[in-house]
This record gives sequence, structure tokens and C-alpha cells, in this order.
Amino acid sequence: MSHSTVPRSRAEADTTDKTPTAPGGATASRSKPSSGKLSLRLRLRRDRVLLLMTLPVVALVLLFNYVPILGNVVAFQDYDPYISDNGVVSMLNSPWVGLDNFQQIFADSAFWNAVQNTLVLFFLQLVLFFPIPILLALLINSVVRPRVRAIAQAVLYLPHFFSWVLVIAVFQQLLGGAGLLSTLLRDHGYDGLNIMTDPSTFKFLVTAQAVWKDAGWGIIVFLAALAAVSPDLYEAAAMDGAGRWRRIWHVTLPALRPVIALLLVLRVGDALTVGFEQILLQRDAVGPGASEVLDTFVWWNGVRNQDFGYAAAAGLVKGVISIGLVLAANKVAHLMGEQGVYKK
Repeated sequence: MSHSTVPRSRAEADTTDKTPTAPGGATASRSKPSSGKLSLRLRLRRDRVLLLMTLPVVALVLLFNYVPILGNVVAFQDYDPYISDNGVVSMLNSPWVGLDNFQQIFADSAFWNAVQNTLVLFFLQLVLFFPIPILLALLINSVVRPRVRAIAQAVLYLPHFFSWVLVIAVFQQLLGGAGLLSTLLRDHGYDGLNIMTDPSTFKFLVTAQAVWKDAGWGIIVFLAALAAVSPDLYEAAAMDGAGRWRRIWHVTLPALRPVIALLLVLRVGDALTVGFEQILLQRDAVGPGASEVLDTFVWWNGVRNQDFGYAAAAGLVKGVISIGLVLAANKVAHLMGEQGVYKK
């Protein structure tokens, strides 16, 4: 009995050995899915453990973020919470007023004053506050010694953990009528000043407080993005004759551009929220004309004046405008070639 001595290739041998044979000697061919995608049932079965792990988080988000949205119905009512101890029963039995609350809001000069103050504070913080974490991240990243870098990060992070009460108390001791600055001016024959109660400088004061408290915390994301930049890019740029500033412009900033675009979109979406607790604590010192923003306007009318339907209508207007700002800013990010919050 003779057999062929021609060697087979390894792939042919594996194919021959592993191919199943159907009854009758016929070779059964394997059938593979043409698309290569698993069905929904198989994916759910494969990822069932991960899905079970996310269920508590999904429940919390639904309970605290989406269920309260149903309460916006009071913006179309003359809501009276004292009808019943049950808030749902109070909403069902409160009289329906339609768009009357919105008509009153648009005719209220105090509302437009709050809108103006909110937008002015937003633009000031966008111009003066938003670039500072980027500059601090670049500065810390340029420090060679790790110990000095760690100390700088700790010093800059620390104010973020202070409460607004403590932050305002620190500024009061520095810039108040009996603060350090006024005392030094009076000791040298000048009139003292009280920046903490000056309505004309209140917007700059609020921005300075936000910078001191949160600028250090904001550099975390930028430092993480800088850590992902390959050192080979800096070495190649240096070999091509690029100095420090040229390397920052052509290597560092392009690496930060996607993160900057994303955070800018989120910041624009949060434009109408400029610090409720911070401003509320200083509202009486400068008066509502200079300090009233949309958040304090909603709180004052809803909680203090018990006009819940009017306050809910103002909050709903703020939410709709914020959504529009997010969509517009994300469109601008797409035009710049960045992903933004979501892809096209």
C-alpha cells in the first residue's frame, strides 16, 4: 500500500483535521455570520454581569435627574403646595394657568436684570477664568523637578476643598472695609475702601473668587491630556530647531485642543449657572441689582416668596436656553474638526 509523500502545508493540515465530517462521508462546511455582529440577545447574555453592575447607577440617575423633570408641570399652574401633604396630589389639584407664568416673566424687569447679570458674569469668567487652568497646566508641566511639581499641584488644589463661606471670609479679611488692604491704605494716609460692598466691582470680585477657588482643580484634566503627549514629539521638534514657545504652540496646544473644545462646550452649556451659593452669600452686601442671577432669582421667588409656578417657569426657560447653547457650541466644535460632546 503506497501513499503520497508530498508534504502538506500547516494550514491545509489544520483545515483537514478540524473540518467536521457529516454522515455519509460528506464534509460539512462551517457557516459563519456574514455581518460578523452578534445579535442583541447574545450581547445581553455576554454582558449581563456588567449590565447588572450598572443598574444601581441607572436607578439613581433616573430617580434624581429624570423623575424631577416631571415637576416642571408646575410652571403651567398656580401651584399651591399646601393643598395636600402629598406633592403629587398638590400638582394634580392646582389650577392650570397655561402660559400666564411665562408672560409675567417676560414682562418682569427683574428677570431681564438677572439674565443680564448672568450673561455678564459668564463672559467675564469665560475670558478671565477659563484660560487660567490651561496656563497653569502648561506651567506645571514645564517644571522639571517632580517634587516641585507635586508641591505646586497641592498648593493650587487646596482652595477647591474650601467651602464658599470660608472663601468669602478670606476675601472679606483682605478686601473688606476693615480688611488688610483698607488698613494699609489708611496707615499711609489714603481713604480706605470696601470692595466687598461695591456693586460696580462685584462681577470682578466674583470672578476672582472663582479663579482662586477652582482654577487649581481645573488643571487636572489638562495635565492628564499633557501626560498622553509622546516625548518623541518634543524631541523631534527640538531637533528641528523649535524653541520652547514653538514647541508649546505646535505640539502642546494641538494635543490639548480636543480637551479644550470639549470643556468649552460644557462651559457654554453651563453658562446660565454662575455660582448660586457664592452669589447668594453676598447678595445682601451689594444688593439684588448687581448680584441677582437666574439661580438666585428662581430661589428668591420660589422659596422666599412661595411663588412656585413663577419660579418653575423661570427655571424652565433657563433650561431650554442652556440646551440651545450646548447644541450651538457643539456645532461650532464640529466645524473646528473636533468631536465635542457627541459625534456628528
